[in-house]
Amino acid sequence: MIHLDGESLNIEDVWAVAYKTKADFSVSVADSAAARVKESREYIEGRIKNGDVMYGVNTGFGAFSSVKISKQDIVQLQKNLIRSHCTGVGSPFSIPETRAIMLLRANALVRGHSGIRFTVIKKILEFLNNDIIPVIPQQGSVGASGDLAPLSHLALALIGEGKVWNDGQQVSAQKWLQQKGIEPLELAAKEGLSLINGCQVMTAVGLLNAKEARRLVWMTDLAGAMSLEALRGSRSAFDPLIAATRPHPGEAKTARNMLTLLGAKSEISESHENCNKVQDAYSLRCIPAVHGAAKDALNNTVKTLEVEANSSTDNPLVFAKDNKVLSCGNFHGEPVAFSMDFLGIAMSAMASMSECRIEKLINPAMSELPAFLAPQGGLNSGLMIVQVAAASLVSENKILSHPASVDSIPTSADKEDHVSMGTIAARKLGQIVKNAENIVAMELLCASQALDLLRPLRPTAAVAAAYEVIRTEVPFAEVDRVFSDDIEAIKNMIRSERLSMAIRESVGGLEW
Repeated sequence: MIHLDGESLNIEDVWAVAYKTKADFSVSVADSAAARVKESREYIEGRIKNGDVMYGVNTGFGAFSSVKISKQDIVQLQKNLIRSHCTGVGSPFSIPETRAIMLLRANALVRGHSGIRFTVIKKILEFLNNDIIPVIPQQGSVGASGDLAPLSHLALALIGEGKVWNDGQQVSAQKWLQQKGIEPLELAAKEGLSLINGCQVMTAVGLLNAKEARRLVWMTDLAGAMSLEALRGSRSAFDPLIAATRPHPGEAKTARNMLTLLGAKSEISESHENCNKVQDAYSLRCIPAVHGAAKDALNNTVKTLEVEANSSTDNPLVFAKDNKVLSCGNFHGEPVAFSMDFLGIAMSAMASMSECRIEKLINPAMSELPAFLAPQGGLNSGLMIVQVAAASLVSENKILSHPASVDSIPTSADKEDHVSMGTIAARKLGQIVKNAENIVAMELLCASQALDLLRPLRPTAAVAAAYEVIRTEVPFAEVDRVFSDDIEAIKNMIRSERLSMAIRESVGGLEW
């Protein structure tokens, strides 16, 4: 059971709910949070009875904020808001992404600053716990005044309109609710606005992408270690004395990871102890600096997103104990947008270094390995085009890494004159991480081939453990074959954590 209190939701909770990692769990609201919500609603209802004018409660929205709405039209106002703001287009968010969005929207509301009835939160969780998942188009949010368009599609399903998912198909929410015997939500004053004001879409998508990135950052350490062994690189750059002189946390963690993976010596490392090479290329020697910076960026991003996941982002905000209803800008997505853009840049740079190592592995000028790692070069092209594909993904990531948050287009008759584009930043981060995953899989493919070409010399134990897992599905390429199948197989080993489990069994866990 996950109990929402508006204060303690974390990335692991979001992942668990999004992917239903346990079949028998459900989401509920902590008693303390329920009391806050009820107190906030009672305060709003008292203000309505007194005839007080409050934005979004008895006024229009955005540029219509000066238009006062009569009591008899307040409920219709909320329905009109939801319907008119359902302007999302493009492919829908995945079901796991949508489940995460619903969870975060409920968690923001349980903080008790929105002035809604507890019924609204119960309805979101009723949908979530019963797998009634709204269809939410991905495009249409500028990331200020909240994720208005996508959250409106969520709210639309709650009131029994729009579409929901059923076995991968989009079906009528009205008909599906009737079939399930679930009543749609009847909106009251302010509730439509409170359902759509906030950054929960960009934050939910960002958290899921950050979780994917967390798995990848130390798999990139593994790929770097395998390549370093195959290229007969030096371990000296990972000496803890070096990291101590530049105390970024990620650099020290990465150096420790590399020493854990590489051990003190291996047959390969002993074979070149007396060679004349003084320094390795940056893509080997600077692994702690680059991979470490990516880890630090990731950890800082997760902190920002977890703060956001436990924040009140409505407008106006209700402070019942202080007798205030305050218009504000907490719905602006800039904190999330900045962190998404920065993490995208970090993941792109880390993957770019991975591609540099692939190039070293296939280039005979940079190692003692045969050109393109082909046993019979000429007749076979070997892994020549694997590096080309990696270069293509690196280039695509460079384009995707242009920050969305530096753009702003005024909206709502210039009332909303600066926006974050945070949802765009979160969405493109997902593609960057997918591309990076494929690049790292390509490096693991190339490094495994290179290690075979160094036989009978054997690598360090941890590298050998990962190599053995890869070889269960991806054999040595004696002749050319369709390498995209190999890349996919290794990527699935990354995603299923087969490789990470092999490392844990061999030398213990690595740090991220």
